[in-house]
Amino acid sequence: HNFEQIVFFNEYNTNSHNPDLPGKLRRWQAPVRVGIEFGTSVSTKQRNHDRNNVIKYAKRLSQITGHPISVNNKPNFLVFFVNEDERSTTVEKIATELLNVTTTDLIAISKLPEDAYCAVATYASSSQPNVYTSAVAVIRAENPSLLRLSCIHEEIAQALGLANDSPQARPSIFNDDDEFALLTNHDEILLKMLYDQRLQSGMSLSEAKSIIRALANEATQEPS
Repeated sequence: HNFEQIVFFNEYNTNSHNPDLPGKLRRWQAPVRVGIEFGTSVSTKQRNHDRNNVIKYAKRLSQITGHPISVNNKPNFLVFFVNEDERSTTVEKIATELLNVTTTDLIAISKLPEDAYCAVATYASSSQPNVYTSAVAVIRAENPSLLRLSCIHEEIAQALGLANDSPQARPSIFNDDDEFALLTNHDEILLKMLYDQRLQSGMSLSEAKSIIRALANEATQEPS
């Protein structure tokens, strides 16, 4: 049930007339190539710390999902560590240069609400709306170290296709009360299921339901 809630009921559902309607399964098909960008205010020490955390986490996510995910200098997924003053200009300049996105696409994340520590946006082409082709995550550089790590864990995993913060998903980073800050074993199972080859991008909940049930049974039978 957690898997269905998190994968098919998007936190920002495009079906605004009825946000409780399930969407389609969305995930990446191409390898995820993560680029890391820092604002000029970020110290070398902090850059090294955050870069290492992203590299380590990308490797872990790739092992969990079986999908190629790595830090790369030809990115399709940009992760920005920027402070308040440099955020909108840095994000817009670099993201529009390196990715096929416009400044309009970036409004939701470059204008981060004051109470948000970080945010992520995923993009798909109009011909294949359920296949992610690029993503941009923005993390406040002024956040303390553990909070930045928590943002890395949450935003990158969310951009892989686990999009809804479900209050029922416990213990998990995918609930909005910030109680579990880092990726849990439960989250790993959800990601592994999402990238299982038996599931396909664009599947509806009814098409995927029996496969999800089989995957969930397999997951609960495996020794943890």
